[in-house]
Amino acid sequence: MSMINYASREINCKIVYYGTGLGGKTTNLEYIYSRVNPETKGKMISLATETERTLFFDFLPIDLGEVRGFKTRFHLYTVPGQVYYNASRRLILKGVDGIVFVADSQRTRAEANIEAMHNLYENLETYGYDLASIPFAIQYNKRDMPNILSVEELRAQINPMGVPDFEAIAIEGKGVFETLSCVSKMVVKALS
Repeated sequence: MSMINYASREINCKIVYYGTGLGGKTTNLEYIYSRVNPETKGKMISLATETERTLFFDFLPIDLGEVRGFKTRFHLYTVPGQVYYNASRRLILKGVDGIVFVADSQRTRAEANIEAMHNLYENLETYGYDLASIPFAIQYNKRDMPNILSVEELRAQINPMGVPDFEAIAIEGKGVFETLSCVSKMVVKALS
């Protein structure tokens, strides 16, 4: 969970973007990175192997305030999209403070969304984490594509708990900061 750096008076929090391959996790991070103040963010790092890629960077949001005199620094991560890379997906979840599940709204990706959500639950369980107690939001991405599921259909399939959810077109930035802001505020509230 969150790490406290007493020297810099910062609480470091980890938010992981989880979901299907090509669902928009990387697009979310790239959009956020391009819009965050350069003075408050670290370098975006891509850990790439021949077959998978993980992106991450950290930033210090100005508008979320402090927690007991400490600033909050968020470290944003994506997991590899394919469940095939489950060991990497599980490792990235270690110490997670908040999760954004990025669902692909296209009808043809419904099964992949369900599989990725089940995979998330399984991987959290290996650490003894309960998704009901972790700040968590769902983003229904690619709302601009043809042949998409309705929000009601998506909720029935992957959001039975009724966690906060958002419609998005990550490539245009629509819904990207709304989703991040929601999860970030839940993380800060959990720390308070």
